Amino acid sequence: MYLCPTIINQPMMNRRITLLLAMVLTCLLVSASKVKRPGPKTYIYRYMLCDKRAGDYSLSQPQRFLSKRSLERRARQGLAVDSTDLPVSRKYVRLFEQGGATVVGTSRWHNSVLVSSADSLLLDRLTSLPCVSRWQCVFIAPDSIEKAEDIRWNVHEHFNQWDSVKNDPYGMARQQIEMLGGDRLHDAGYRGQGLVVAILDGGFQNYDRIPALQKAVVLGLRDVIPPALSTRSTKVNPAMEIDHGTKVLSAMAAQAPEVAMGSAPDAHYWLLRCEEPAFEQPVEEDFWTMAAELADSLGADVINSSLGYYDYDGHRGSYRLQDLDGLTAFISRSASMLAAKGIVLCNSAGNSGMGPWKKIGVPADARDIITVGAITKDKQLAAFSSIGPSQDGRVKPDVVAMGAPATLISGRGTLVHDMGTSFSTPIVCGLVACLWQALPDKTALEIIDLVRRSASQYAEPTNIFGYGIPDFWKARESAKR
Repeated sequence: MYLCPTIINQPMMNRRITLLLAMVLTCLLVSASKVKRPGPKTYIYRYMLCDKRAGDYSLSQPQRFLSKRSLERRARQGLAVDSTDLPVSRKYVRLFEQGGATVVGTSRWHNSVLVSSADSLLLDRLTSLPCVSRWQCVFIAPDSIEKAEDIRWNVHEHFNQWDSVKNDPYGMARQQIEMLGGDRLHDAGYRGQGLVVAILDGGFQNYDRIPALQKAVVLGLRDVIPPALSTRSTKVNPAMEIDHGTKVLSAMAAQAPEVAMGSAPDAHYWLLRCEEPAFEQPVEEDFWTMAAELADSLGADVINSSLGYYDYDGHRGSYRLQDLDGLTAFISRSASMLAAKGIVLCNSAGNSGMGPWKKIGVPADARDIITVGAITKDKQLAAFSSIGPSQDGRVKPDVVAMGAPATLISGRGTLVHDMGTSFSTPIVCGLVACLWQALPDKTALEIIDLVRRSASQYAEPTNIFGYGIPDFWKARESAKR
C-alpha cells in the first residue's frame, strides 16, 4: 500500500482542523448522551428484622402466600411450610415507610427489608427501630452509570447454510447433550415436560422474537430490580437490553432442527431478571434472593442461575476466599435453602480460573445445589473455569459440562459458540428437568445426589472437575434398580 502525496495550502489546513474539531465535539456529545447524569445520591440498606409476630399471615393458610403449584411441590416431597415461608410483616414495612424511606423489596426467607433513600442519615436513624436486629448498607449510587444502548437488533429469520448438520435434530448442539447422556433421555420421551424452570439472569433480549425459541413455553418475564436502578433505555425494557439470558434459555429451550436443540425443549420457563450489568454491589444478592423467592412462589421446580459474585465496586462488601463456606454470603444462605423448599438450583461455578481469585464465587459455594464448571469438547477443563473446593472442604464444582464453547442462539437469532460456565450450567439444568420428569417421585435432594453419583469420577472427586461429567441416562437407570 502507498499514499499519493498531496499539496495542502493553509486555508485547506484550517478547514480540516475546523472539521476535525467539530468531529471531536460531536463524539464527546454522543459519549455524554450515553451517561446517566447523577441525580440525588441513592442509598439502599438491608435491615434484618427481629421476628414475624406482627405478620398478617399464618402457616395454617399457606395458600394466601404460596401458589398451588408451590404447595404441591412441597407436598409431593414431604416438605412442610415453615416460618421462613411467611411474608415479612406489613406492620414492620410500614414503619420504614412512615419514617420517610422507600421500601424496594423484602425477603421472607431472611426476614429482611430493603430500604432506599437519598438521605443516608435517615437510613441510619431507622436502624434504631425496635424491629431491626442488624443492618447493612448494600448500595451506594455511583457518580454516573453507563446507559445501555438500544441494542434490540433485527432478528435473523434464517441460519447460515454452514450452521446446520443434515438430518441431525440436534445440529451443532449434539455433542454438548450427548456427552451427558441427554440424548438417551430424550429418546425415551423425557424432554422436561411437566417441569417448570426459572432462569435468574440479567437480560433476555429478543427471546420472544427469535424463530428458534418460538416453540419454547415461556410463562412470563419478571423484573425484580427497581426501575430507578435500571439503566433504562426509552425504547427497550431493561429486562431485554442484553442477551445473556437469551443464550441461557436457548441452551435449554431451543428447537431448531439440524441447527441446535436445547437440553429440555418441552419444559416451561419463567424468565426473572435480577442482575443489573451497570454495577456490581451487594444489593444484587438481595435481588437474586427476591427472584429465587419469586421462583419458589410461582412453583418452579428447577432454577438456573448463571450468576456469581465475590468482588464489588469499591470493594465494599467484597468476599474473601475464607468466606466460601455456603453460610457467610447472604446469597449463598438463600441458595442453600432451595432444596429444603423442593427446588434444585444449578449455578455456574464462575469464570475466574485464569485470574488471581481462581476459585468459585457466591452462591456457587452454597450447600445442596449443583455447581457447574466448564470443559472443552475434548473433556479438558476450560482454563477460565473456577475451581473448588468450598472453604469447608465440600466438593466444588459438583459437575462439569461443555462450555468452551457451548452452542447457543444469540439475541439476534444467530447460532453462536460462546464460552463460559454461564452456558455449561443450563445444559445441565435442562437435563435435571428431564431426569426429574423420568423420576417424579424423587425429592430435590435425591435428584442432586443422583446427578453427582452418575458423574465420571464420583469415587475420586477433585477440586478441578468435582465429581466429573454427569451421565443423566445412568442416573435414571440407577434409580430404577
